[in-house]
Amino acid sequence: MAIPITIEKLLSENIVEWARIEFKEGWNPDTTLKTISAFANDIDNWGGGYIVIGAHEKDGKVVRPVKGITPDSVDKIQKDILRYCKYLRPVYIPQTEPVWFDGKLLLLIWCPGGYERPYACPKSPDSKNSEKIYYIRKLSSTIEATELDVKELMSLAHNVPFDDRINPKAEMKDLKYPIIKNYLQNVNSSLINEIDNLDTVQIAKDLRIADGPTEYYKPLNVGLLFFNDHPELFFPYCRIEVVNIPDPTGQGMEERIFAGPIDQQLRDALTYIKNNVIAEKIFKVSGQAEAVRVKNYSYEAIEEFLSNAIYHKSYQIHEPVTVRIEADKIEITSTPGPDRSITDDDIRNYQMRTRRYRNRRIGDFLKELHLVEGRNTGIPTAIRAIKENGSPLPLLLTDEDRSFFSVIIPIHEAFVHEKNNNISETGVDKVTPKRKSKEQIKALILEVLSTESISTNELYKKLGYSGNASKTFRNCIEELIAEGEIRYATENKQDSNNVLMKN
Repeated sequence: MAIPITIEKLLSENIVEWARIEFKEGWNPDTTLKTISAFANDIDNWGGGYIVIGAHEKDGKVVRPVKGITPDSVDKIQKDILRYCKYLRPVYIPQTEPVWFDGKLLLLIWCPGGYERPYACPKSPDSKNSEKIYYIRKLSSTIEATELDVKELMSLAHNVPFDDRINPKAEMKDLKYPIIKNYLQNVNSSLINEIDNLDTVQIAKDLRIADGPTEYYKPLNVGLLFFNDHPELFFPYCRIEVVNIPDPTGQGMEERIFAGPIDQQLRDALTYIKNNVIAEKIFKVSGQAEAVRVKNYSYEAIEEFLSNAIYHKSYQIHEPVTVRIEADKIEITSTPGPDRSITDDDIRNYQMRTRRYRNRRIGDFLKELHLVEGRNTGIPTAIRAIKENGSPLPLLLTDEDRSFFSVIIPIHEAFVHEKNNNISETGVDKVTPKRKSKEQIKALILEVLSTESISTNELYKKLGYSGNASKTFRNCIEELIAEGEIRYATENKQDSNNVLMKN
């Protein structure tokens, strides 16, 4: 049975967190069995983990080239794993696969979170009558569970995440072979080499998107969300609704509904936003070779927030993810809100870290498709992108009952329009210049004069000033003249109707 991720992607890309990978330079039944049971217990709902035999790590990274194991030892190690894992209570058998990396042979062990957790492991694996201990993963270490940890493991036994549950209304035929094949190609899975010789049931077993006894083998919810053309048949309103309202009066409103497999609807919605909403302005700054580029919204931030909405929403609640695009902001809303372990202060400070993940399997698939960041890194990535664009920080909203979660992303200041006249004939936004730096005002002046020659008075109004002349504005004009960027048509600099032109 093949493991649905290549050793190259596992060790060379950040698809799986390092805390979920354990390296063993050689075969050690004692430590390996304890780690297998710890991954199977999956106390943090991370989806288990991987053990690589034949390699070791230093400071969280695999040491290259790997040492590998001898080909004649592979069969013995696999038989030992099967024998020792039968000592676990209940019995838990991971999946193993010999793989080549750096020209050396390794044994890859996949230990997904078990459905029958908690699993107890003999303290001395060589003796099946040994005392049974519960082991868990903490960061990158396998440790004995405390009494409190054991109680938590017991409670988790009755709390299988919704995306990892069997869907009794579905049949195996509801998992569509072409969609599965396309996914395996996109993630460059080793399964793609065998897919033509496997039926849907076997592929589903390899991907762990179906489960149950032979006589009642059914798709899991995560399988239907990713590998069915119409997941809404099983999860009503499983879609993204985008409403574009460029005019506050509602004129010209456009509504789009993106359905289908959840990764496809996410891609389609992001493509629509990128092509129809994202805009860029370029400002030339005096004395600087490179122009300043700003976007009305950071696409990278929208990508993170919308991906997180798909990742963290509850598919038991029949509500869509909504994106509302207005003249000065974008609002992304999903249901329900953040886990209660995240405080209101955490939300205000963009420090949304949790140990509980509503959809651990959805997260694994989205990460393999490079549609979401690693755990707890999505919002920091979005905030960083917003700051780099020079945009205002977003507003994160929820209610006392945590029934929803909204992200309001304000438009960049350079795209804020006046109520009655959005854009000047030159395409320069009429923003309040008092909020801009001198360099930004000078860049706007140069942009206007690059298309027309106008008087100081006209330029002053075109940039959105009102009342008496601004001292900053006058200083910017004088500096640009001194720098040789612009000049007056006549020598009378005091005449506000004197035409300014670009050199």
